[in-house]
Amino acid sequence: MENNPDTNKPSTPPTAPNGCGAGQGSLPGRCGALAFPFVAMQENNPVRFSRMEALQTGTLFPGLDLPFKAAIQAKTQLKNTALVELMALDFAIDELGLYLVTHSQDQEALQLYWSYIKLAQEGRQKYQELYGPLLQTDLTPEDGYAWLKDPWPWDEGGNA
Repeated sequence: MENNPDTNKPSTPPTAPNGCGAGQGSLPGRCGALAFPFVAMQENNPVRFSRMEALQTGTLFPGLDLPFKAAIQAKTQLKNTALVELMALDFAIDELGLYLVTHSQDQEALQLYWSYIKLAQEGRQKYQELYGPLLQTDLTPEDGYAWLKDPWPWDEGGNA
């Protein structure tokens, strides 16, 4: 412990308004040492779920799957429709894009990313030919503003 230059007595660490000393944070009922979190870096070319599994689990990567989500996953089984397939592709594209931010040299993931984008573009085009525009921005001036006619794709009897 250093000496205080004014009194030549040992200095004490400052106390925070919550009663905790320097390097501590308040916990319910007492003070505790501050944490230094660590997040492990994802390896290159990690194992991946299928697009549909990724959509249902909430992550493309099994290593990031949280065990408590099993109960939720059991309740969220999605029918395999054209719209759900597009959702799964979009989800996988977003997940791969986030992965590629930190792993831009992973050529296998990059090729998969571009192949999913191509599949999503083709799937969107086919979907819109059968069921109409997916987004308001997919309208043409000839369509007017009736961008979706009843029943909606998720309604019973709707075209999904």
